[in-house]
Amino acid sequence: MLPPVPALADYGISPDHGFLPTEPPLDLLPDPYYAKWEWIVSNFQALLITRRIREVVDRMPMLSTSYLHSEEEWRRAYVVLGFILHGYVWGGNTPAERVPPQITVPLFAVCQKLELPPVATYAGVCLWNYRPIFPDEPTDDINNLACNNTFTGSFDEQWFYLMSVAIEARGGPSIPLVLQAISAARAGNSLVVTECLQRLAEIIDEVGMLLERMYEHCDPYVFYHRIRPYLAGSKNMGEAGLPHGLLYDTGHGEPQYRQYGGGSNAQSSLIQFFDIALGVEHRPTGESRPGDSDKDTDGRVGAPRHGFIQEMRAYMPGPHRRFLEHVGAVANIRQYVEDRRSDKALCIAYDACLSMLRAMRDKHIQMVSRYIIIPSRDAKARPPRATSPRRQQSATMNLASVRTGPDGSGAGGKKLRGTGGTALIPFLKQARDETGEPAIDAWAKRILSNGPAEASFAALSKVGEGHDGNLEVVGLSGTWAADDSEGGICHW
Repeated sequence: MLPPVPALADYGISPDHGFLPTEPPLDLLPDPYYAKWEWIVSNFQALLITRRIREVVDRMPMLSTSYLHSEEEWRRAYVVLGFILHGYVWGGNTPAERVPPQITVPLFAVCQKLELPPVATYAGVCLWNYRPIFPDEPTDDINNLACNNTFTGSFDEQWFYLMSVAIEARGGPSIPLVLQAISAARAGNSLVVTECLQRLAEIIDEVGMLLERMYEHCDPYVFYHRIRPYLAGSKNMGEAGLPHGLLYDTGHGEPQYRQYGGGSNAQSSLIQFFDIALGVEHRPTGESRPGDSDKDTDGRVGAPRHGFIQEMRAYMPGPHRRFLEHVGAVANIRQYVEDRRSDKALCIAYDACLSMLRAMRDKHIQMVSRYIIIPSRDAKARPPRATSPRRQQSATMNLASVRTGPDGSGAGGKKLRGTGGTALIPFLKQARDETGEPAIDAWAKRILSNGPAEASFAALSKVGEGHDGNLEVVGLSGTWAADDSEGGICHW
């Protein structure tokens, strides 16, 4: 017997807003008991600029989570404590290795309730950290959104988070659409499946176009040097001063080191949902495509294997993570289309979805190049200035990694790592190329899997590739190859 198609209400997912809350997140915990937490985040910029965040937190009383009642309050507590945690760790001249009990104890309780790790995640800084300016206007209009909290207080940081909120809202209606397509495929209704896929392709294209608006108000220099450091996690951060991760002190027993990746858009359930719905399988970075004999016979995405994308599910809220697992168990669209290759309308609609998803990943690679790679190279080219120890340390480490090998390794052959501990550019390129592998039409499969090879298709993207597979981006700053520089939002 086939497992049932998931019901969105069972996982707290909105048919209109997707993985965003049905109602806007709280911007303040209602119980005055938590006024101290709220005071800290409302005065965050002043405390960070004056380097007084740690002394304030160290003097803060231990607050219980007993007065948190609704799901909205637990989420707000997670947002607040996540910001306080990262401000405490990264708000000094050197990172703080020990997290005091005033943060650790309530944060652990909140994380246990929400099934999230004790670190600032995509859910904490994006999904649950916004408010509509005019409640009666659409949430997918970024001009109608504001952030509840930021580290820097800058418009650039707000825009960076709100772009993700708008994308989640724009992509939200695709979720019931895909579930409808799965049900229609079970019933053998190709017309409905085709119509759903056509609309899904349009939504993915709209998401990709929305992504390009990042450039409007988020300056790469501000992002790289002012915002990015506060989003850093504690995994693979030895060069930043956390060789063992963070000591989460609960006040009882010997504190244990823990390592977590920082915030990453790979923690978005929406993007992984697109992949699962369309049968796109991602492998660990560097692993080649298996032979046909290894393919899943029923056309569904195979059993998850360890890899960066799978690892990022641990950073999603528990209900969202379980929803993706449920969808993976019932996804049948890819096999349904493969079994009906003679239905040209159906095949074209399916391949169009893959094309739009691949084009969006091309845009993301270009964005990473502009916001990470170029500022990193600029920093490497400049000698370190006489400034705070932390900034000088960062500049020195950037200079030390100028020389990169053909595999993206830095000086001494060490890989530069991204937010979640992965080599970002190879990961992004492989994820993009894997997106086209399920294509039905032979021409579409060749084009989508091997990169844009014809001028007509290259117009879908501003990213070009040479015959050797090296990525090139052409823009105002000239032409550069992305293959020799790696690192994610929080790389050092």
